[in-house]
Amino acid sequence: MPTFLNPWWALAAAGIAIPALLILYFLKLRRREMEVSSTLLWKKAIQDLQVNAPFQKLRRNLLLILQLLLLALLLAAFARPVMNYTPGAGKTTVLLIDRSASMSAIDPDGRSRLEEAKQRARQFISTMDRGATAMLIAFDDQPLLMQSFTTDTAALRRAVDSITPSDRHTKLELSYQLAEAQMAFFDEELRPTQDMPDVVVYSDGRVLDAERLTIRGNLKYERVGNAETKNIGIVALSAKRKYERPTEVQIFARLANFGSEPTRAQVQLSIAEIDPLDPAAEQWSIRSVVEASLPPQRWTDEQRADAERDGFAASDSVEFTLDITTAALVRVEQMNKEGDALAVDDVAHVVIPPPKPLAILLVTEGNWFTERLIEVMSEVSAQTAQITTPASYEAQVPQDYDVIVFDRGYFPKQLPSSGNFIYFGSVGPDLKIKAARQPGTDQPIILDENYVLDWKRDHPILRGLLGLARGGIARSLQLEVPLESERIVEGYQGPLMVLHREGASVHLVLAFDPLESFLPTMTIFPAMMVNALQYMSAAGEMNLRQSLEPGAVVRVPRPNLERAGAIRSLRLIGPDGSREVPITDAGEFALPPLDRVGVHRTDPIIPQFERFAVNLLSDNESNVLPVDHAPGYPTIAAAGTGEGHARLDLWWWIIACAALPLLFIEWWIYTRRVHL
Repeated sequence: MPTFLNPWWALAAAGIAIPALLILYFLKLRRREMEVSSTLLWKKAIQDLQVNAPFQKLRRNLLLILQLLLLALLLAAFARPVMNYTPGAGKTTVLLIDRSASMSAIDPDGRSRLEEAKQRARQFISTMDRGATAMLIAFDDQPLLMQSFTTDTAALRRAVDSITPSDRHTKLELSYQLAEAQMAFFDEELRPTQDMPDVVVYSDGRVLDAERLTIRGNLKYERVGNAETKNIGIVALSAKRKYERPTEVQIFARLANFGSEPTRAQVQLSIAEIDPLDPAAEQWSIRSVVEASLPPQRWTDEQRADAERDGFAASDSVEFTLDITTAALVRVEQMNKEGDALAVDDVAHVVIPPPKPLAILLVTEGNWFTERLIEVMSEVSAQTAQITTPASYEAQVPQDYDVIVFDRGYFPKQLPSSGNFIYFGSVGPDLKIKAARQPGTDQPIILDENYVLDWKRDHPILRGLLGLARGGIARSLQLEVPLESERIVEGYQGPLMVLHREGASVHLVLAFDPLESFLPTMTIFPAMMVNALQYMSAAGEMNLRQSLEPGAVVRVPRPNLERAGAIRSLRLIGPDGSREVPITDAGEFALPPLDRVGVHRTDPIIPQFERFAVNLLSDNESNVLPVDHAPGYPTIAAAGTGEGHARLDLWWWIIACAALPLLFIEWWIYTRRVHL
């Protein structure tokens, strides 16, 4: 369809010229009066004098019609009509089609940008002349040669059809380098011309390496995408454990609105706890929903300030807190899906690894309850447990245990350089938390008949332990507790359970011997110990599994792989299905690139590599506003902006093919009427 460069000037000229022409035909001719002897020869003059009014009735007049048509053509030419078109394929062409994450965006016409790019490429291939040659490269952050130089248009169309979307980021530098390498090795006898080849890029222009791009050839940028497309995406995500409470996981997410209007989006947090006996099972439950108010990213600072003055309070970040001690998957999802163009940035995942298997040492003179408890825990879980006496411990302080339990009021004289510790009726040496001493002696102060007064019911170690309300302790230590320590059980005469951190270690101090309390005979004792060890496991592993970028390659150390058993292959299961991966005989093992956003896992499970969360988290890919110039070349406008396509001026065609012939026709009719 043609467009007009000067439509308003042409309309203004038409408003003046057309009425002026019509007025000339309304006016009567004014003739000079002359006296004659007879009017027999002046019949026509008599007809002109029949009416004295200055205007005559407008009659059907061929000259008027021709002059109006001629004037309309001249006015149309003055409006400067132009038509943009895509030139046909040249002799040598390199086609590059973007298949990155942003090209999966659905524009208002209902098609994805990748499908639109493939359709345009097929149309371009159909314009290739006999003997013309082309090659095809699909790209995201890596180039993929789909078809080398060929004159076979059917092969090129098949290559276009075989391009599949990916969730990777967009980079062009390697694709340009591949294209130039292919052009350099193109056989001379097959090259139809020595002219610079055409390089046609089908993309929305959102590339990360625009400042480094150079290409040898006639670059043409086919912009794909609609500027009215809307999208809300999660562009940042972080998860970490709280230092003071390791079982609590804090999750922060930031969203961005890439539409043209401010909007609100609900953000939903869901969790699926992983059953170690059935790792493939995932049952999701919603834990929390919050709302974010998102201004458009394309707003200027002035627009943001105006919106704030009008009462719009922007809040593009959300925060969640979870209390969890088991392996789990966490999903953060923005729920404003209506009109949202891109789905892969609506969801982000966090992998919470399973509790670390602990190596436990019990130091005791003999306690059937704690010994049996440690043995049972090592049998039903992945924990490894050893029991030793205080004398053996002091003879050689062990350094390779994650948790050491000091039982029955044994005060150790020294501690290992690392690890976590549980004390029953004692305290470690040289700590800020101490046992109160009797004046002038080293004897600890013992409190008789201490009872549970209150406890932190929401603390991970005490979760669900309702029986504490009936707790009685025959004897307990009097503790000197620093302000930074956490008192989790209070007694009538002082604290009974304190959580103390010093250096990289966690110290759980129980001010009493279990045998002198109500605990061993109640089910809450093993439950409390399980909670405490899970807490220690989380404290020893503060880091969560950070998310991976699309296309990441996971390398698995050989010892971790061997723990999965004597396997020759495994299945990698992800959002795009599953595939068999053979295992090499030696060295580090690498999984195939994880191209799609979502959660990936292996079957069988590899310890410490159970699951991988792949998240997009990219402002660049989530921004669906297409770029108006070729990436890296600001002077090369995109096709569709009036400069990127070839432009055909139509005004001189109107004058040459219509106005001039019509002018000659009008002149011929006028002269014929005069001579008649």
